[in-house]
Amino acid sequence: MTATWTPSKTTIEACNLRQMMHKLGMDSYEDFWKWSVQHKTDFWEQTVAALEIVQEQKYKSILDTTEGVENAKWLCGAKLNIVDSCFQNKDDAIVLLFQKKGGALQKITQSILKRLVNNAANGLLKLGLYKGAVIAIAMPMTLEAVVIYLAAIKAGISVVTIADSFAPDEIAARLKITKPTLVFTQDIFYRNAKKHLLYKKIISAGASKIVLIKTVPNEVELRKQDLLWETFLGKKNQFTSVKQDPNETITVLFSSGTTGQPKAILWDHTTPIKCASDAYYYQNVQQGDVLCWPTNLGWMMGPWLVFAALINKATIALYDGSPLESAFGHFVEKAKITLLGLVPSMVKQWKLTKSMESYDWDSIKCFSSTGEVSNVKDMEYLMQLANHKPIIEYCGGTEIGGGYITSTLLQSNIPSQFSTQALGGQFVLLDEAGKEGAQGEVFLIPPIMGLSTKLLNKDHYETYYKNTPIYKNQLLRRHGDQLIRLENGYYIHRGRIDDTMNLGGVKVSAVQIEAVINQLDFVRESAAIAITPKNGGPSFLVVYYVASKELEEKEALKNIQNQIKTNLNPLFKVVDLSRIDCLPRTVSNKVKRKELRENYLSK
Repeated sequence: MTATWTPSKTTIEACNLRQMMHKLGMDSYEDFWKWSVQHKTDFWEQTVAALEIVQEQKYKSILDTTEGVENAKWLCGAKLNIVDSCFQNKDDAIVLLFQKKGGALQKITQSILKRLVNNAANGLLKLGLYKGAVIAIAMPMTLEAVVIYLAAIKAGISVVTIADSFAPDEIAARLKITKPTLVFTQDIFYRNAKKHLLYKKIISAGASKIVLIKTVPNEVELRKQDLLWETFLGKKNQFTSVKQDPNETITVLFSSGTTGQPKAILWDHTTPIKCASDAYYYQNVQQGDVLCWPTNLGWMMGPWLVFAALINKATIALYDGSPLESAFGHFVEKAKITLLGLVPSMVKQWKLTKSMESYDWDSIKCFSSTGEVSNVKDMEYLMQLANHKPIIEYCGGTEIGGGYITSTLLQSNIPSQFSTQALGGQFVLLDEAGKEGAQGEVFLIPPIMGLSTKLLNKDHYETYYKNTPIYKNQLLRRHGDQLIRLENGYYIHRGRIDDTMNLGGVKVSAVQIEAVINQLDFVRESAAIAITPKNGGPSFLVVYYVASKELEEKEALKNIQNQIKTNLNPLFKVVDLSRIDCLPRTVSNKVKRKELRENYLSK
């Protein structure tokens, strides 16, 4: 496939990437990438300096691997709080835009945001929460959510982020693992014209104490032990950030593994540097840019958006509503978004409804796509919505803090293809026999800034390193994605190797889905698989089941879909349902999901 977008000389010269290359005396991007992995400490030192990361006490060494590359420590000897690096813009600069559905576009300056963050940090202290405490946020991505997130980190408090779309049992599981003292949420929210009773759901999940943001008067009755947002906020406008070791935990995010229990992944003060540096190099975020990425703090792109924008002196743009509705397109136009992030399934819906075609999106400099495998035709359509703008394909993970493979604005852009491995990091593709090739499973080569080194509820080494192949005397870290390297040197994504699937941009294990389905009285056992279309595009969910009693096919599908919606996540849609006599299993009694997937694709 030929390139559909090639950078002009003007675009190239304006790129952060190009400016860094000039500084280092390099003309070739390929040479720059090779240098970044061969001289990792130099690369990350240059990057930390370019991002102007604030340190009360500067690091003595950028990297320490004396405990092994799997336990790498960054910015050794430093004392800092990453939130300080989020407030280096001008006081009157607009750093956050938001629009409530049907309302006017509202603008928040850096001075206002800083005051709100300080008020919230003082509110936490007023409740007796100090360094080392844990709070949770389970609500849509709003101004208040951003304020709470930054305030807690500024106060030295760890933040557990939970997606508001989860069912009460899933939220309860995350609260049980992390044990937060306080949960921040709101009363209700609307999605696709449906009202969701979020406060009641958080109560059902077992939250002992809640700070409630009311969006509608008299919608819910407050419990005795809970507080309203206005009561919680401290009155003091000043707050000195709590300086910490860079490896102290700031955020607990969840990513589903293959065992059914979600992995509690810890981010520290260096992880946001990975977020911000990716945005700096690949999406070319610069001062004054406006970033919109329909997301949630429970998905890694929520915290990513906060740090990618604020550390780079750009603006966060938040829309309170569905990105599928026409009003979202109007918001993109009015807010003059320069970077629009998305998951491919959004584009598929836009293309089907033509809902975004009437808006002027010429302010967009580039799109960025992540969370799902994209489709070429859909991506070509997306480019035209903004007068032929490039798409930065971007793939990584919660446990990476950003991307391991991406596109750039220095290289020709081909829809649904990645042009490069991420700077400062490297991976190798290995087949099932452990041999390197042009197609296979992704294994990362540590150390890379952003890579997790701890899990709260699992053994980190066993999860990512145990029994991985040794490559050129280097320890490899498993990731689980499957890539193909093309003859042009670019890459395409072919989904997950293991049984973890991406559905609508949300990772979930087959075991979790099956556990919910198996509760139905007509289901003896089930197997859930994700199918990636042959021509590319987002994965879709297919369920095989063995029946314990007769039920008409349409009724069975309806019941299974409702069960998943009620007890797991309403975003997960069953596209196809097949009844079989028995599930194929290995000698050790594991379900052969790979065999089911191959059989389905051979139909």
